[in-house]
Amino acid sequence: MQPIGKTIVIIGILLIVIGLIVWLAGDKFGWFGHLPGDIRVERKNMRFYAPITSMILLSILLSLLLWVFRKFF
Repeated sequence: MQPIGKTIVIIGILLIVIGLIVWLAGDKFGWFGHLPGDIRVERKNMRFYAPITSMILLSILLSLLLWVFRKFF
């Protein structure tokens, strides 16, 4: 059970760090979600938003971070 506990603590610390970054520097990421390829449809009584390009970018960044994490830990 110790490896599971260690993993949960590490994930919790990462979530706290990410939360602090978003809280303190959230206005610096205004471009995220407005990239070319993000689909936005706004009608009179309907809004549809599909951040395709933003999610691909986020997926690539998370994949790289996880690869680095596995490589060194």
